[in-house]
Amino acid sequence: MASTSSPSAPRRFRWTPTLIIGLVMMAGMVLTAILAPMFLTAQAETLTANSRQGPSAEHWLGTDDFGRDILARSLVATRLTLVMSVAATAIAVVGGIVLGSAVWLAPRRVREAALRLIESAVAYPSLIFALIVAAILGPGSVNAVIAIGLAGIPAFTRLTANLAASVSHRNYVTTARLLGVPTPRIISRHLLPNMAEPLLVMATSNFALSLLELSSLSFVGLGVQSPDYDYGRLLNEGLVSIYSQPLQVVGPSIMLLLAGVGAMLVGDGLAAAADPRGGRKFAGRLSPTRAMGTGADREALLEVRDLVVTAPNGKDLVQGVSFSIQPGQVLGLVGESGSGKSMTAMAVAGLLPEEVRRTASVLRLGDMDLTARNSPAELARRIGLVYQDPGTTFNPALRMGTQLTEVQRVHLGQSGKQAKSTMVTALDEMRITRPGARMDQHPHELSGGMLQRAMIASSTVADPVLLIADEPTTALDVTVQAEVLRSLYRINKERGTAILFISHDIGVVQELCDEVLVMNGGRILERLTGDQLRDGQAAHPYTRMLLAATPSMTDRREFLTADRWQDDAGTEPIPTEAKVQS
Repeated sequence: MASTSSPSAPRRFRWTPTLIIGLVMMAGMVLTAILAPMFLTAQAETLTANSRQGPSAEHWLGTDDFGRDILARSLVATRLTLVMSVAATAIAVVGGIVLGSAVWLAPRRVREAALRLIESAVAYPSLIFALIVAAILGPGSVNAVIAIGLAGIPAFTRLTANLAASVSHRNYVTTARLLGVPTPRIISRHLLPNMAEPLLVMATSNFALSLLELSSLSFVGLGVQSPDYDYGRLLNEGLVSIYSQPLQVVGPSIMLLLAGVGAMLVGDGLAAAADPRGGRKFAGRLSPTRAMGTGADREALLEVRDLVVTAPNGKDLVQGVSFSIQPGQVLGLVGESGSGKSMTAMAVAGLLPEEVRRTASVLRLGDMDLTARNSPAELARRIGLVYQDPGTTFNPALRMGTQLTEVQRVHLGQSGKQAKSTMVTALDEMRITRPGARMDQHPHELSGGMLQRAMIASSTVADPVLLIADEPTTALDVTVQAEVLRSLYRINKERGTAILFISHDIGVVQELCDEVLVMNGGRILERLTGDQLRDGQAAHPYTRMLLAATPSMTDRREFLTADRWQDDAGTEPIPTEAKVQS
């Protein structure tokens, strides 16, 4: 659905009541941590003879056994408590994000072993793990921070790994890996922005949990040691006099509660604000020049012989497929869902999942052996990819311009300004309105048709010799389908780009493609030209079944203009006018 927002209008930051309240609370805590030690240290740490006094105008919560002001000590302890909590949270967050993201970018065996290890670590409560680490390292503020930070890594790693499991298999991550983008760059640019919401919530939750766990370690004597003090240390000191002087534990308890609740409210508000998504029929008949591909043709641009794709369970998903594509030819793969069309295309592009194996006696693109390990940059220049679902192709956390110009900047050596200028021209050629403004928008601000045409523009800006279009019109309405098909047809005719076009819509294939391969069950059942397919010259029963299932506008017109019809029983003639009205 097209966005109604202005193309150039920046996305506004959403100030929710939850975020405002949380920020106010945390701002108060931070101010307390800054100002209290500056003005209240003397009252908090000077020993006086006014021991165990009750609340008064001078001492709002009274004094402790050594005559020190309880409220002042609670306020001064805020600085050390927050600093330690932030440090412990940073250790858990950074360690968890790095490990969790790396798991799904690692080889399969390493990933499986790491996931089992993470599951085992998460099985133990973090506080118990922290107690063990703190007992080994010994009492002290630094050791307590390390213990709590290490104890928080497994939970953060599991969350990050679960989030990365879905994001790492999306088209924009797959494409980035194909382009040779380094793993740290993939993590920082593609994985993290799309995991921001739950990670922010988890980080603030971890901060609140770190407050509690650090206070717990200090309470049992494994954390902060005298003369320093945090909330846990104050609770430990007030335990012995909890019955005679109960206010001694009230101060640090209230401060601990305020810090934890404030952190949770900030996290919830930031998570909502971090989400960047907060928000004609096919005219004319295509009649391309037909050019039947030959068998083992050395002049073929793409040659595939005896291609087999095998699943991890040993089942062959593609079984001995062979075909070739001539320069400038449009070859169509047609068949119902699950027939092996996309597996064949992804095998050609080298984008199969790691667990899936690919073998072929010949698999070449020009002089490039696609069965060997090739340069990602060379593959990116020679092969363009148009994926099925435009909604998952682009990273929703990045602006369109950054993503559309990546191939030009990374592999064509163009400057950012030059790449943007070239892409704006390409978008304009794809009939995208206001292309310059579109570059500054997020993917959700463009319609499905715009996204698909933008993907075509990005895939062809490097002038690839082969364009693989994997069901590029499936998720689009009829009008937008026509626009996308016109774009592909124009690229083929004006640039001479060979196209491997995949679809389950035999009506589209017969109009666009020079040669058509009908697939089912991972095999090619029939080869014929687009003209033969359109004229109904199909020999295989499966192809004839696909043709019979395709609506014909000619048949519909004949049906609607018939003089007399019969009802379902074949006995009662029905006037044309009545039938049309009904």
